Amino acid sequence: MIDKAAIEKAVRDILVALGDDPDREGLKETPRRVASMYEEVFEGMNYSNDDIASMFKKCFETGTDDLVVEKDIPIFSYCEHHLALMYNMTVSVAYIPHGKVIGLSKIARICEMVAKRLQLQERICNDIADIMQKVTDSDDVLVVVEGEHSCMTARGIKSRGAKTKTAAVRGLFRGNLALRQEAYSLMK
Repeated sequence: MIDKAAIEKAVRDILVALGDDPDREGLKETPRRVASMYEEVFEGMNYSNDDIASMFKKCFETGTDDLVVEKDIPIFSYCEHHLALMYNMTVSVAYIPHGKVIGLSKIARICEMVAKRLQLQERICNDIADIMQKVTDSDDVLVVVEGEHSCMTARGIKSRGAKTKTAAVRGLFRGNLALRQEAYSLMK
């Protein structure tokens, strides 16, 4: 569980280290607000991939094995290297259901919960793919994440507008180039 009291103390210490007065009017409540924000935006840190799969394992028998794609799911996360915001992120998920489909809102919820951790974009892709495999009992999953990273756009090189795309390719999508291309075309 997230230790809000420890976060409040740490934020207060950071304000002092920055040379500001944490008791001044504009900053008095900042440690508490940051601790509450962190509790919300890092909720996913309380759960393993198995926990998330259990939370959202809501599938329906359909008899279909046709390709399913859900695209442009908005998320944001925080880079584990700088605690910097990863933003303007979208996730697209494709899978072959093998007779069982997941509720569409559950895919978005899985993506959101995975993003609510200190993350790397590559790990977000892989975690979502891992959870989708567990929930749907399908090895055939493709996940694409695109996003901007403030650790690169707002500091350092300041390469504004640079986007990173990552993909986790599993099962039939790995070996069947035509299927992978079909999924990618539906994600556009």
